[in-house]
Amino acid sequence: MRKLSQAEAIREALEQAMSEDERVILVGEGVPDPKGIFGTTSGLQQRFGKARVFDSPLSENGMTGICIGAAISGMRPVMVHQRIDFALLAMDQIVNNAAKWRYMFAGQVSVPLVIRVIVGRGWGPGPQHAQSLQALFAHIPGLKVVMPTSGRDAKGMLLAAIRDDNPVIFIEHRWLQGIVDHVPQASYVVPLDKAHVCRSGKDATLVAFSFMVVEALLAAKVLAEFGIDLEVIDARSVRPLDIPAFAASVRRTGRLIVADTAWKTGGIAGEVIASVTECAFDALRAAPLRIALPDLPVPTSHHLTRDFYPDALHIARAISAHLGRDIPDEALVSRLARSTPHDVPQLEFRGPF
Repeated sequence: MRKLSQAEAIREALEQAMSEDERVILVGEGVPDPKGIFGTTSGLQQRFGKARVFDSPLSENGMTGICIGAAISGMRPVMVHQRIDFALLAMDQIVNNAAKWRYMFAGQVSVPLVIRVIVGRGWGPGPQHAQSLQALFAHIPGLKVVMPTSGRDAKGMLLAAIRDDNPVIFIEHRWLQGIVDHVPQASYVVPLDKAHVCRSGKDATLVAFSFMVVEALLAAKVLAEFGIDLEVIDARSVRPLDIPAFAASVRRTGRLIVADTAWKTGGIAGEVIASVTECAFDALRAAPLRIALPDLPVPTSHHLTRDFYPDALHIARAISAHLGRDIPDEALVSRLARSTPHDVPQLEFRGPF
């Protein structure tokens, strides 16, 4: 099977969706730009024309309202925000209109709208350009919220989101867009409500979101050498959460750990733990554990970001302590300390997912 980066997989999904359905349009700041939103929209305006692929002004709320109107009128818009932070300017349209119309009109009106938003760190993005706000959107009934990790899932879930009659917040992590993965060439869909077991294990269940899946798999591989056998689950969807899959895993392992790309307080990690506890409390042999960002705005200085983001080493240390295993720290450091600058994607992960 051929390999594509996640960015290439997303671009292929858009191209196939627009070829299959002339109602699909692509809108966003920088969509026809030469850089093409990390390459995910490159060449699409040349292929499908300016009437279906076009730039938008710095008017997020207004443009989102236009896209909602287009969706109600029978189009299937895909709107792109290069940072999830910019979507905050359109929260009135997203929360008060897109999420509500289907319910307010008893299903007679649907809003088949996909809003692509990008999260993730880099050099100096700071507190207004690097937030991970999935819990904020997942709180709103009427919105589906997904965070694909692999390129295969990114393509299949984007095609599923475009075909869905409900508004979908499609959250991409910029550090995943360069990772290469096996991606089928044919058009296919991946369900928007099913988690994926990336690694089977018996000692603890580790549910991870987005790029934390990569960090979790790196940590699990090293911890296995010290006798800790983790089951790693890619959550894929933030709303709805695949609680049955998480609970089934916890019934096998007896322990639950959740790794999120967002803050700890009010985050989706807490919701996973609460939901699993409600339905599988009797299976838990220890208190659950959350691994998330500290409750502080994202710093700009790379000296401060160095210790802000939990990585594979952080996860391994936290889990070994949580499970009461005495693993020499120097052993974990020698295996998991990053070999690349902390503000660029690490190269250790080669997949598959």
